[in-house]
Amino acid sequence: MKQRQEIKNTKSVRCVMGIQRCIDGREVSDSMKAIFLVFAALLGACSTFGSGSDGLQSDVDQAVAVIERFEAIPEKAIPPAVMRAARGVAILTVTKVGFIGSVRGGTGVVVARIDKGWSGPSAIGTGGIGAGLQAGAEVSELVIVLNTPAAVDAFSKGGNVTLSAALGAAAGPVGRTAEAGVAPQAAMYTYSRSQGLFAGISLEGTVIATRDEANEAYYGRPVTPREILSGKVQPPEGARKLQQVLSKY
Repeated sequence: MKQRQEIKNTKSVRCVMGIQRCIDGREVSDSMKAIFLVFAALLGACSTFGSGSDGLQSDVDQAVAVIERFEAIPEKAIPPAVMRAARGVAILTVTKVGFIGSVRGGTGVVVARIDKGWSGPSAIGTGGIGAGLQAGAEVSELVIVLNTPAAVDAFSKGGNVTLSAALGAAAGPVGRTAEAGVAPQAAMYTYSRSQGLFAGISLEGTVIATRDEANEAYYGRPVTPREILSGKVQPPEGARKLQQVLSKY
């Protein structure tokens, strides 16, 4: 129990240290730094609850719900042609809170297309800070369609993936009108469904990291994202619903 608590504390500290590194070197006032670090500590503490197998199963179940909610609105849905051409999909639920600046954190899963359908889920998480005029809170459901083998490989390597134009990330086409003749124009297509209140704009990028501890707890042994996304690891029974939802594509 003590060791588990130490792991949780370490993850919270890493979150705070990561935010500290982000704001070091920026022209940010001491008061804003304090706000960022308080938010980071809260997000880091919350993230520890998703480190076990139950936490990842919750992310898998949430991913199923997110896909179904996107499908429920055809006019704003991801075009089926985009999903049929996808090499992989990352799905996250992200909470952003802000006052003057903002802090964001969330968890989710990434899966890849394999010869027999879809791979098991690999645990991912995201966090970051933003500057600018922001106030309030927002919960966003993010879907990142991976259109190329290189995009899947970026998530297979483990560590961090920073979404940017340089990596080939772009807002994806939506709705029925985009279905005809649609073809991938970017390595990754990003989609978002937001709830709650938020004001202002942010210049922050999205950094997505592998959650190795969550993967180990879910699969019962240490596994790498590459092993999971290549289909070399048999997914638990709890991943079946997500595979079924994606099997139509």
